[in-house]
Amino acid sequence: MKKTCLITGASKGLGEALARRFWSAGYCLQLVARSHQDLRAVSESLSPINGQKCTLHVCDLSESSLVKELIHAVSSNLPKLDVLVNNAAIQGPIGPLCENDLLPWQQTLQVNLLAPVALCQGLVPLMKRSGGASIINLSGGGATGPRANFSAYAAAKAGLVRFSETIAEELKFDGIRVNCIAPGAMKTAMLQEVLDKGGAAGKREVSLASEVFEKGGASMDRVADLALFLASDYSKGISGKLISAVWDNWEEWPKHLDELSQSDVYTLRRIAGRDRGFVWGDK
Repeated sequence: MKKTCLITGASKGLGEALARRFWSAGYCLQLVARSHQDLRAVSESLSPINGQKCTLHVCDLSESSLVKELIHAVSSNLPKLDVLVNNAAIQGPIGPLCENDLLPWQQTLQVNLLAPVALCQGLVPLMKRSGGASIINLSGGGATGPRANFSAYAAAKAGLVRFSETIAEELKFDGIRVNCIAPGAMKTAMLQEVLDKGGAAGKREVSLASEVFEKGGASMDRVADLALFLASDYSKGISGKLISAVWDNWEEWPKHLDELSQSDVYTLRRIAGRDRGFVWGDK
């Protein structure tokens, strides 16, 4: 039986690139996005290979009731699910927190954190039938350090990483791996929002975004390579990690599984004074 991968935010940008890569690798697809027209355009551009199927789901992840309907639809029509890629995200309010509207701030948490949580909760029973499933959550800027003027996005992504670490522990005896990908800055509509906001985003953010559009940002192909690696048997034993598609030499990790499993490397952790040689800071 062919493996099946569900990808959210699959109609454009990185999501579309991920869909194409998993399709080329022989997966059947469950593609999720808000626009049926955009999803259909992606689906119609995929050349059928050996009976692969591509199923489309129109869902606005900002609506929790629609997320429940999505989970029901997928669970009712699949015997198992092998890969879940929580890729969909929104930028959310840009600017100082005191100037943000709270409603879109909350919607950012819903799309970027609570929807992935709900999908994991609802689809894990289906993934347990796979015999070696993989959950891949897309991290983003602000997950590992403060990101001024992007409080909603940063908080959601930091929460997603720690959530992923936590359920990786819960699911390690069920044969389900859970990892996060830090994709790097890419030329996407979300990054264009930073440029459009100008001063509200901050000089540093605008400068970095301008550089990406001028010189080219992180490679979507590289991110797709990493996602396919995390979905494959080659990554068995790797779970609960935040992996940079740009900076980490993840291809070599399977050779060092013992070290990885016994270490807190590539995870979110508190930095204590002793870690920086501050002898006065800790008991």
